[in-house]
Amino acid sequence: MTKEQIERINELARTGRERPLTPEEQEEQRALRRRYIDEFKANVKATLDHTYIQEPDGTKRPLRRRELN
Repeated sequence: MTKEQIERINELARTGRERPLTPEEQEEQRALRRRYIDEFKANVKATLDHTYIQEPDGTKRPLRRRELN
């Protein structure tokens, strides 16, 4: 996501506090926020995919996805 896109998200947020956003502005804001969140999640996942746990015996193992009950 470019700096200009992040600035646009902030600009729309400021505008929304001053006056109601038009339907076009609301859609643009939704699309930009969704893209920001998707890129953030992808970055976190990439970081976790390259994270290793060092065991007390010195061996390293990749971080695994935890199964939820």
